[in-house]
Amino acid sequence: MRIAVAMMLGLAMMMNGCDDETAPRDVVPPLAPRGVFSTTGDGSVTLRWISNTESDLAGYRVYQSGCADCAYLRVGETPSTAFVVGALADGVTQYFAVSAVDRAGNESDLSYENVFDTPRPAGSNLPLSEANAAPATAGYDFSQYQVLPAGDLNTDIYYALVGGVPLMVCPFTDTDIQDAGYSGSLDAVDWAPLAGWATSGTAELVPGHCYVVRIAPSDVHYAKFRVTSLSSGQVVLDWAYQIAPNNQELKAQPAPGGTTRVRRAAVVAPASATRVPS
Repeated sequence: MRIAVAMMLGLAMMMNGCDDETAPRDVVPPLAPRGVFSTTGDGSVTLRWISNTESDLAGYRVYQSGCADCAYLRVGETPSTAFVVGALADGVTQYFAVSAVDRAGNESDLSYENVFDTPRPAGSNLPLSEANAAPATAGYDFSQYQVLPAGDLNTDIYYALVGGVPLMVCPFTDTDIQDAGYSGSLDAVDWAPLAGWATSGTAELVPGHCYVVRIAPSDVHYAKFRVTSLSSGQVVLDWAYQIAPNNQELKAQPAPGGTTRVRRAAVVAPASATRVPS
């Protein structure tokens, strides 16, 4: 009887062992994430994508590379469909991809979109005075993060009331501006256009509107700003500019001995400049 019981127990253990060895394993990875896009930041890039639909999805892995054809290295992971890649150098383009991972550890291919981004400097709560009332603090030089007089040769934009209309003025012919419309944040404008610039070199200021600036004393650089508050005496801006030349992802000073900037017909007669570009 003992022998029969032992044989039965041994047979059951063998059967259980066979079941364990032949049990199906999940080896099917999720699909690659879709719709990956980036939003440019100051020293950072925010990635977003469409959520995967697999029932056993565990999360996503984020990868970064210095070029489209270079090896991608993992820089983070997240259970959500957004990720901020930080500690990036402004003006240096980086490439990004995302994969999906299931609970069994299977990882998808990298996302297929060619996603690259170039972080750029930015700032907020920049006050500029009105040029007729206080010309010394009405202008701004994007390349030096510096408030300047409206008439300075390095001024890219300045604020002026003309016939009661608040205008942002580009005083030189190498600088252009256009209104990009209302937005809840500066990040809503993430790419500079190639056309549509105001022929007058001016744009009417409206609270909540974003504006794009094209600056080209030598190489082309793009900047943007958003009006956060506006009065007859002052405009307050959030701003950003792209230090990488000819990069629309949102200025460099003219090189020594470079071409002299040509001033437009003055919207406001600024004080004569006494300083030359370095």
